[in-house]
Amino acid sequence: MDFRSRLSESAKRLKSSLIRELLKYANVPGVISFGGGVPDPETFPREELAEIARKVIMDEYRFSLQYGTTEGDPLLKEQYIRYIERYYGIHGLTPDNLLVTVGSQQALDLIGRVFLDEESIIAMSAPAYLGAISAFRVASPKVISVPLQEDGMDLDYLEERLRKLSPEESKRFKFVYVVPNFHNPAGVTLSLEKRKRLLEMAEKFDFFIVEDDPYGALRFEGDPIPSIYELGGKERVVLLNTFSKVLCPGLRIGLVIGDEEVIRLLVKAKQGADLCSPSLTQRITARYLEAYDLLEKLKTTLRLYREKKDIMMEAFEKYLKDLDVSWVNPQGGLFSWLTFPEDINTLEMLDVGKDKGIIWIPGEAFYIDGSGKNHMRVSFCLPPKEDIVEGARRLRETVLAYKKIRAQVR
Repeated sequence: MDFRSRLSESAKRLKSSLIRELLKYANVPGVISFGGGVPDPETFPREELAEIARKVIMDEYRFSLQYGTTEGDPLLKEQYIRYIERYYGIHGLTPDNLLVTVGSQQALDLIGRVFLDEESIIAMSAPAYLGAISAFRVASPKVISVPLQEDGMDLDYLEERLRKLSPEESKRFKFVYVVPNFHNPAGVTLSLEKRKRLLEMAEKFDFFIVEDDPYGALRFEGDPIPSIYELGGKERVVLLNTFSKVLCPGLRIGLVIGDEEVIRLLVKAKQGADLCSPSLTQRITARYLEAYDLLEKLKTTLRLYREKKDIMMEAFEKYLKDLDVSWVNPQGGLFSWLTFPEDINTLEMLDVGKDKGIIWIPGEAFYIDGSGKNHMRVSFCLPPKEDIVEGARRLRETVLAYKKIRAQVR
């Protein structure tokens, strides 16, 4: 049977995740990976979760081992509303404003299913989060790629592009997707002024904002900035959140916060996708939030990540500065973004990096049009501290060897 001849048009647009493919090399002995944006496992509260999991399975098995509602565990929603009131300062939410998803990646997929088709137009940053690119690509919408600046999206550019849309195109413009805090992959943060202006533009041009905030609680420098949802409310903003970076990704708990009608539409789409999120991991998360102060527990994690980030920045200063390389020094999150001279292709250079025992995520993976070839995303959260310094040294060796190879080819 030739199954490929039976593929749908949307299936033909599917692409393998470059990140998932590269992470296979992370398990090769001796390789240092700056690639995956995965938390340090030593930050996972293993003992607490093990104790809670046993109680949830033994004492609450009628719920935790059974099918659940598509909307999500009521207890988890209750605990999350308390958490979001404390962390975001968002008040007045009800369970009808929340949907529990299998990580925030499923939330992106559901938003794509509900709101996008081939006639749709959306706006994303350039570079953009690869998971969002993959989720939205299935519907094949037209994408306005908005350049990133030090304080987030270039809103002058976005407004100019929106003004040029025809009346018919304006009707098809659905939303702006934004990662406001410690952007993946670029590490930058959207300023308060730009958050307010983006909301003003949403009113003016009649679109909504998908605010994806997996990293906001991972701030280890500077003052917190109000979320776009807090500033604009459910009428214009759909907020995505996850426990993958602040608790542990294995639980696969994500949440969508939005208008009741939006949540009902996403629930219908989720029913066709997986019926419901796992009751077991939802209830474990709920009981953890009930028993422990998550924000207090995070303080140890934030100290570790800040220390690792500082080590990486110092190592780059030592090994890369004289190679005409620049990088983002983030105030939180998991990533830095490196910019190399125009003649360096970081995907092409990866073959040399593998030989040197260092891998990263090439910049072009984060661009709709495949540009950004002289950039790379690196993560400081997973490697041990000593490996961060050695990885920077290997990266220097890689760049020098790559330049030498290119010179010989010419």
